[in-house]
Amino acid sequence: MSTIGLMIRRRRQALGLTLQQVAERAGCGRAYLSMIETGARPVPAEPLLAAIERALAIEPGQLIEAACWEATPKTVQKELAALRQREERAAAVARCLIEHGPDLDALLRSGMLHRFIEDHTRNHDEPLPLRLRVPVINDVAAGVPREFTDLDYPAAVADEYLECPDLGDADAFAARVIGDSMEPQYREGDIVVFSPAAATPDGCDCFVRLEPDHETTFKRVFFEGEEGRLIRLQPLNERYEARVVDREQVAGLYAAVYVMRRVGR
Repeated sequence: MSTIGLMIRRRRQALGLTLQQVAERAGCGRAYLSMIETGARPVPAEPLLAAIERALAIEPGQLIEAACWEATPKTVQKELAALRQREERAAAVARCLIEHGPDLDALLRSGMLHRFIEDHTRNHDEPLPLRLRVPVINDVAAGVPREFTDLDYPAAVADEYLECPDLGDADAFAARVIGDSMEPQYREGDIVVFSPAAATPDGCDCFVRLEPDHETTFKRVFFEGEEGRLIRLQPLNERYEARVVDREQVAGLYAAVYVMRRVGR
């Protein structure tokens, strides 16, 4: 799902509007609007984006700005994301210093000082792969993943972080596998890292967030039906049956990019 598509869907659902209602207001077809939401069609031209902004009472220019960002080459996006992350870490260290003064233990416990020093002590002649500290959301105090509803959790709220090399996605998160529905490829206790910036092609393994109850699950995803409107959530363990949901029920698909487990005892 593209950034623009996700913005449109969230706003439409927040207003309680159907695809047909928004399409009529914006002057486009319902099927076409659905494909924009799901990312099945290229980003539309600015006049239609402006019409959708008016139909959904979105601040003028927001969708157009998002379209420009999506058109930016991925390499440039990655560099900008890394710069933004370093700036945010420096600001976090400054805030922590203001709050705790010379309390070094507090800085070490937060993990922010480690991340800040790591970013600013690299050998710039031979840069190392970007290593992000990824929050393990099973340990967030809010009781995720079941109640995990968005990617805007505050910095340094997780009880546990892990370092993941060469990821380059500041919004990445990790979760422990619970149960055996994804065996044999994934075992209970494995930690899987998910990247919202990664593509979610047919047949990929995803952290899936479902509406309206904010239910979450980890399954292999297949797009079926007309225009891929149905999504099959397929366990890898043959003992479990697949579940098919309408695309409208899917609030988020986040692709698995790494799996981490202990070898041996």
